[in-house]
Amino acid sequence: MLKFRTVHGGLRLLGIRRTSTAPAASPSVRRLEYKPIKKVMVANRGEIAIRVFRACTELGIRTVAIYSEQDTGQMHRQKADEAYLIGRGLAPVQAYLHIPDIIKVAKENNVDAVHPGYGFLSERADFAQACQDAGVRFIGPSPEVVRKMGDKVEARAIAIAAGVPVVPGTDAPIMSLHEAHEFSNTYGFPIIFKAAYGGGGRGMRVVHSYEELEENYTRAYSEALAAFGNGALFVEKFIEKPRHIEVQILGDQYGNILHLYERDCSIQRRHQKVVEIAPAAHLDPQLRTRLTSDSVKLAKQVGYENAGTVEFLVDRHGKHYFIEVNSRLQVEHTVTEEITDVDLVHAQIHVAEGRSLPDLGLRQENIRINGCAIQCRVTTEDPARSFQPDTGRIEVFRSGEGMGIRLDNASAFQGAVISPHYDSLLVKVIAHGKDHPTAATKMSRALAEFRVRGVKTNIPFLQNVLNNQQFLAGTVDTQFIDENPELFQLRPAQNRAQKLLHYLGHVMVNGPTTPIPVKASPSPTDPIVPAVPIGPPPAGFRDILLREGPEGFARAVRNHPGLLLMDTTFRDAHQSLLATRVRTHDLKKIAPYVAHNFSKLFSMENWGGATFDVAMRFLYECPWRRLQELRELIPNIPFQMLLRGANAVGYTNYPDNVVFKFCEVAKENGMDVFRVFDSLNYLPNMLLGMEAAGSAGGVVEAAISYTGDVADPSRTKYSLQYYMGLAEELVRAGTHILCIKDMAGLLKPAACTMLVSSLRDRFPDLPLHIHTHDTSGAGVAAMLACAQAGADVVDVAADSMSGMTSQPNTGRKNGSPQHICKAFSDSEVPLERVFDYSEYWEGARGLYAAFDCTATMKSGNSDVYENEIPGGQYTNLHFQAHSMGLGSKFKEVKKAYVEANQMLGDLIKVTPSSKIVGDLAQFMVQNGLSRTEAEAQAEELSFPRSVVEFLQGYIGVPHGGFPEPFRSKVLKDLPRVEGRPGASLPPLDLQALEKELVERHGEEVTPEDVLSAAMYPDVFTHFKDFTATFGPLDSLNTRLFLQGPKIAEEFEVELERGKTLHIKALAVSDLNRAGQRQVFFELNGQLRSILVKDTQAIKEMHFHPKALKDVKGQIGAPMPGKVIDIKVAAGAKVAKGQPLCVLSAMKMETVVTSPMEGTVRKVHVTKDMTLEGDDLILEIE
Repeated sequence: MLKFRTVHGGLRLLGIRRTSTAPAASPSVRRLEYKPIKKVMVANRGEIAIRVFRACTELGIRTVAIYSEQDTGQMHRQKADEAYLIGRGLAPVQAYLHIPDIIKVAKENNVDAVHPGYGFLSERADFAQACQDAGVRFIGPSPEVVRKMGDKVEARAIAIAAGVPVVPGTDAPIMSLHEAHEFSNTYGFPIIFKAAYGGGGRGMRVVHSYEELEENYTRAYSEALAAFGNGALFVEKFIEKPRHIEVQILGDQYGNILHLYERDCSIQRRHQKVVEIAPAAHLDPQLRTRLTSDSVKLAKQVGYENAGTVEFLVDRHGKHYFIEVNSRLQVEHTVTEEITDVDLVHAQIHVAEGRSLPDLGLRQENIRINGCAIQCRVTTEDPARSFQPDTGRIEVFRSGEGMGIRLDNASAFQGAVISPHYDSLLVKVIAHGKDHPTAATKMSRALAEFRVRGVKTNIPFLQNVLNNQQFLAGTVDTQFIDENPELFQLRPAQNRAQKLLHYLGHVMVNGPTTPIPVKASPSPTDPIVPAVPIGPPPAGFRDILLREGPEGFARAVRNHPGLLLMDTTFRDAHQSLLATRVRTHDLKKIAPYVAHNFSKLFSMENWGGATFDVAMRFLYECPWRRLQELRELIPNIPFQMLLRGANAVGYTNYPDNVVFKFCEVAKENGMDVFRVFDSLNYLPNMLLGMEAAGSAGGVVEAAISYTGDVADPSRTKYSLQYYMGLAEELVRAGTHILCIKDMAGLLKPAACTMLVSSLRDRFPDLPLHIHTHDTSGAGVAAMLACAQAGADVVDVAADSMSGMTSQPNTGRKNGSPQHICKAFSDSEVPLERVFDYSEYWEGARGLYAAFDCTATMKSGNSDVYENEIPGGQYTNLHFQAHSMGLGSKFKEVKKAYVEANQMLGDLIKVTPSSKIVGDLAQFMVQNGLSRTEAEAQAEELSFPRSVVEFLQGYIGVPHGGFPEPFRSKVLKDLPRVEGRPGASLPPLDLQALEKELVERHGEEVTPEDVLSAAMYPDVFTHFKDFTATFGPLDSLNTRLFLQGPKIAEEFEVELERGKTLHIKALAVSDLNRAGQRQVFFELNGQLRSILVKDTQAIKEMHFHPKALKDVKGQIGAPMPGKVIDIKVAAGAKVAKGQPLCVLSAMKMETVVTSPMEGTVRKVHVTKDMTLEGDDLILEIE
């Protein structure tokens, strides 16, 4: 019984109930016996195997799959009714080329017919003959036709005989490189090598010059041999910028041949099709007629049966040239099916059963084009790395679907392992619409819906193709990809959720990613965020600054009736107490409360200094982003940063243009007040920083670093006259505000009165700002003395973040007499709000228990007056002493600090000079050296690098000069810097640096990134690589960031407003053979799992070393694959661009070339070795 439906004015056979006799054929067609097929084996794998299985199932035919040892987990074997292993012990590709095994499986399991799919044996005449000899039908052309069409030289001769135009080329496969030379001499370049017994871009190489000839001949031969079992090549003239148009043909055993119109396959990479379109856009109707009639003519010339494709090149003048016949089903057959409504696989099977095309309702006059279809091949290739194949485990797979979308895939599912052994095709996406623009829109939407994680895909590249105006206009040729470099300006996938799971899994398996000084867990409870009023915050001092500029702001500060406060909680307080580890996540929570309740603050110190380095190095967050986000949340209070003069926010000197650009960009991002200091009070360094801050439009606050005791007549080096003289210079240089920066808390009340009153008398109109630390416990008394002596601003911290090595607290200031502290009297800021602020920070401080100085310190210490250790350093030095096993000797470290300071000439001690003294002190304690012994042995000892560079003059000249003869003994013949260190540095080419960063990290490089890299190149690189791997860590709460989740813990992560992840940690597996543990999560209700390397276990296991990206000369594998040839040996001289070795992956060969000139130091691979991406191949020096 036949079922018909009307389609485009013709009758179409949809199905045939299986009977043993054929219905009557057309009278004009001879009768042959109809032999129904009951069982089909697909001699292939992956997507095409499943495509055929589906067609068989629709026709009621039983299916058989074959699979290699490497394909045991592939979906095609599960989709079949039966599946059998072939090629045991053979290489992955060879298994599917082993004809005896395949025929044996077919015979043993009563297979009626074999479908070859595409690739592998699909165009091998010997395979078609073997099937025929075994009594198994071959679903395709006869062996003789396969042979003729598979031999491109013979196919070319047949085309010539049929009157079909061809490209100039050899009449037979060439046997040597010499023949290729002769051909190129006759026809000139460019030429192209093609595999004589296969297609798909394998064994195909374009040659533009004699210099390229030998290498490309060798590679093409090798690829053809590996892919098709025969390395024979033929060569022809290469037509530049043609369109690649192919015509789908279908024939039966009765001589009927018809075409199903054309496909445009011009969008190619490495001669492999990427996007296919049917019908070809803007194709001249007469040219279409010539193409289709020539295709039918050629098929009739050889008596073609079943499905096939005739391929042509069409030049810019509309001339077409036959290039080959693919005597099989094509990858892109799908688009033809969509526009003609003909199921080609159904038709193939029916023809093999003995049906005629008219029996199937397939007559040329009934074949019509219905709309437009586009196919995109989604592959596991990385377009950012020249489409190198990527392998691994698919962690997430979500496809694009909906009206007009068809998906043909195989192993595209969560948990699937992408092998390096086979083609990189993941899924074919086919969009069908009424016209080309409609189909393109549907395709773009579908690709945008895809989520593939765990392996790289070409989806970002395909999206660029779909959005390209030339593509949308339908005017592409085979050079489209090469001539549109903007296609490679890829928009990286955010992949935020999966990256965060990787981070959490890493912490669960390997522990915290940031160094933990002491074993203490974060508080299990989050801090309480006090309520914030609705609406904008009240006006503050920043409004004055924006309205009246730096000079007007300074006048307003000086004229303010009472003492103003700067809150250091957001920077110096947590640097002193919590090792600078407080994250932006916790600062943002309390920021709106500060904006609404403390608008009368002179400023907030929240940036610069150590926070810049620590943010990237240990917290894996961008310090610029912190500034931007806090500025948005606190628009009304001036921000203040710590600028280390010519050192900016680093620990060394930079070219002047870097410092100026840094200040400019900081001001643009919301910084207001630049507290400029130098660790040695070295005036040239300070003046540079002041000039940079002033030229950027910032408020310049020159800070004199304080040490010694001006009230002690015996301390003569840093006397009152010294400080007054320095102040004169800074005021003359144009500072808006003058600051005394007492980093160690050495200012005693008597000294405060003497120094501040002298400054006030000398500079009555200049605002004075005093900064101290409360290490001795006398901080509040000192600041009150400063206020009474005429200071305008003093620094304080939230009560719970004050005291010890931090600043004095806000609450105690608030309890001072009103005439001293009007700004924080109860009439302006109720104590309750200060208490709420402190309560938040008390809770937040608990999250950082592992960094809290109270883990090793229980109180401040008045011995600071003796050792003069700065507050922030006091805490860090204590942690360092414990980590180095000197915890019990901290008293000795402090004593050595005093001696080290004297050895170095009694320095101003602020970062980085304080670090130099601290390094020397710990060096002395570790080596059991007294000052006398260290000085006596100075010529023999290997002092810390920081000490040596200080003595060389790399951070400036200390007051009173360098200590002699100690300096000369240490330096010996080492070079010395004279004058301001940065003055001799050439300007840094920031544009070149930006270009370098873009090449390494992609297009998402900001001006802020350039400055981060300029000051901390290694730290910035690690930060960018880390966040590229683990995502937006600032969205995690601090306990999760430091400790990770507990098993069965459920939590939420807000990526952005309106996008919240619901996560539950489920389990961690045992160690696998690769040194990994599988970590299971539930994400938004769906199971997710990731593999995490156990770093401790890996130390005990042997793995091939990886090439380090930052080590010049280490050459890594650009893709996973097998080493098939090594071109050099250890000791060999290599030139830039010289081939080093050849890798093969997914049947594609890649030549790894030298990026530099040098000598091969060591080769780390051997032939036939299998590598993963970035595995170390060799080292060049």
